[in-house]
Amino acid sequence: MSAQDLSEVRRHMDRLAADGIDVVRVTYPDLIGTDRARDVLLEDLPRAVEHGLAFCRAVYHTTPQGDVVPVSGGLDAGLPDVSVQPDLSTLVALPWEPGVAACLADVVDPATGQPAPESPRDLLHSVLDRCRRHGLSPVIGPELEYFLCEPAPGTAGGWRRYDTTGGVVYTAGLRADPDNHLLRTLRQVRGLGIGVLSGNHEFDGGQFEINLLHSDALSAADRAFRLKAAVKELARREGRLATFMAKPFNDAGGSGFHLHFSCTGPDGRNAFDDPSGAHGLSATARHAVAGVLAHAPALAALLNPTVNSYKRFGPDTLAPWLIDWGMDNRSAMVRIPPERGSGARLELRLGDASANPYLAVAATTAAALLGVLAGEEPPAPLEGYGYDTTRAAMLPTTLPAALDALEADTDLTELLGKSFTSSYLTYKRDEVERFQRHVTDWEFTEYAYHL
Repeated sequence: MSAQDLSEVRRHMDRLAADGIDVVRVTYPDLIGTDRARDVLLEDLPRAVEHGLAFCRAVYHTTPQGDVVPVSGGLDAGLPDVSVQPDLSTLVALPWEPGVAACLADVVDPATGQPAPESPRDLLHSVLDRCRRHGLSPVIGPELEYFLCEPAPGTAGGWRRYDTTGGVVYTAGLRADPDNHLLRTLRQVRGLGIGVLSGNHEFDGGQFEINLLHSDALSAADRAFRLKAAVKELARREGRLATFMAKPFNDAGGSGFHLHFSCTGPDGRNAFDDPSGAHGLSATARHAVAGVLAHAPALAALLNPTVNSYKRFGPDTLAPWLIDWGMDNRSAMVRIPPERGSGARLELRLGDASANPYLAVAATTAAALLGVLAGEEPPAPLEGYGYDTTRAAMLPTTLPAALDALEADTDLTELLGKSFTSSYLTYKRDEVERFQRHVTDWEFTEYAYHL
């Protein structure tokens, strides 16, 4: 570490110490977008910055239940390390945990000195570098939905929805939130400085949405990642469960992860706006839409990444299952909101809340860039209510089909990196195999008594 670098670390340490902080939580996303971390005592921060923090690389290959999937570079290589490098520019005090600040991190393979192939944040870095070479800087506005749950001992899942009041979409206050969960959460996460704008109760009982400020793509992914982690942690403090699972309940809809996407050009202006263009959109915007549509089957593998994701789809769900686009049309997969000028953008409604924010943003950006480079125009936009299979092709309806589409989309996987794609496909196909071997409650209820 140079003297200048050490001086910068000391500056951060002095500021943290003056604020009563003695621990830094170094956090990074795993392959499925959950947070992995280590708490570092403040006095040891220089060592952590200089040498990195050693973690087993197989953390990227570990299932939610703690089993290690045999992904190349993990078990077969003797479970080697990765080095986690704190990004002190992302330091922020945790409002709900006195004495603790948190920062994000990048992950390096010590054997090569290069970013770890499975690192979602570093993957996004590489995709954004490709964009910048073509004069485009993506701007993202994330919208995330989730369900809040209460303990339900003795039930199959162990949790029930926090509230089941119907007809309360787009409301706030006690009518559908009797314990003021949303208000309390908004006030807590405001202190993280992640650009939280607003929140409201969503369509189903116990379901909420929190909106984040739009920003450059890396910051947007960082902030969505931190928001998900914070909401889950705050719920745990109250003995509750906040889940971003795509569709946790049979009697309720799913939770989406919508991305508002545009780009600035070399002049800093919105490259999607053109008052003289068709629909008030520039050629760049239309090509980006065409790219997202062309690569949508593969995108589903990353934006709808679980077996459960595909139970969110279906007619009249407002979860897109056809590959189409429309002007201010929420029944389309890609919606063009009515704003133009600096607000010109597309809204990709494909993703569900279980998606890893870094992978969702990276994949969407890659698909849009491929569209711009190909220079193709999208088909005519959807008119009226969608969900008509005679007018648009269907997205994959299962995770295996989406994974096959990702593997077959060589243009997209080249941009995302072959090592990452191979690891992701291996990990997710293991998930599918485990699910297919599992006997579900539905199967027992359906068959046991009569067969």
